Amino acid sequence: MKEIPVQDAVGCVLCHDVTKIVRGEIKDAAFRKGHVITAEDIPELLKLGKENIFVWENDDTKLHENDAAEILRAICQGENLSAGEVKEGKIELKAACDGVFHVDAEKLNAINDVDEICIATVPNKIPVRKNKSVAGMRVIPLVIDKIKMERVKKIAGDVPLMKILPYKKFKVGLVVTGSEIFHERIQDTFTPVIEAKLKTFGLQVDERRISDDSKEMTREKISELLNLGMEMILCTGGMSVDPDDRTPAAIKSTGADVVTYGVPVLPGAMFMLAYLGDVPIMGLPGCVMFCSKTVFDMILPRVLTGEKLTRRDFTTLGVGGLL
Repeated sequence: MKEIPVQDAVGCVLCHDVTKIVRGEIKDAAFRKGHVITAEDIPELLKLGKENIFVWENDDTKLHENDAAEILRAICQGENLSAGEVKEGKIELKAACDGVFHVDAEKLNAINDVDEICIATVPNKIPVRKNKSVAGMRVIPLVIDKIKMERVKKIAGDVPLMKILPYKKFKVGLVVTGSEIFHERIQDTFTPVIEAKLKTFGLQVDERRISDDSKEMTREKISELLNLGMEMILCTGGMSVDPDDRTPAAIKSTGADVVTYGVPVLPGAMFMLAYLGDVPIMGLPGCVMFCSKTVFDMILPRVLTGEKLTRRDFTTLGVGGLL
């Protein structure tokens, strides 16, 4: 940076805040570092006692923080993300729709490992609402070496690091298992819970069937819902390791490919996910009925974006899985 007369500073970039103090009224920055000085600013700067001022001296090896922030925005901003204006060297990204936030964590960590780079996000693969701030980015100093930003771009590659996967519409079939419900000995209190959770995403239970505890009947009800065109099947009850809990066996017997039965999440360890073609079939343990947050609340939003989950997606849930 260099010191120049304030009258010669039009078009230059401030290297520091200029504070305005009026007793009993204000003590704040009248001009902040990074501000590009205009002709209209000169009288005010003189009133603040600034005959000379420190400005950024461009030597073609540096980038101003605002320009560097735009580079970070470009490498981060993917599908369904909107960007705000650069403010004091920082840019925020917001969700342009309801959906699930995704970030390439490995690349982001490598970029943050470059000195003087700062990119912060909300946790990976969580549901977010439209207009939610999901990421903020900046460089630490007022100016940064261009070579560092070139290194950042090389790490990022051609695919943006972040995106929002929007929710899709699904026809949802529900199989409620339990001989006590099938024979109307007790009232089904599981269905209202599922309906409430689906309503959050603009969905409903399109078809509902009740099964006793037999594997054969539960499989028959699942097949019936599939034949009716259901695009997601939820099965409640019968998910523990007790001998008469046969819902997992019924799901397997449909020919579905089981991704997992048992997950490192509490509550919800006995959760099951399988796919019959592109149709997800979930076995929901009893905790979903009476706990406010379970593995189902973690997984449902991701399934509703059309993401096809793998076993690895579940084995990595242990850290943070104590809900």
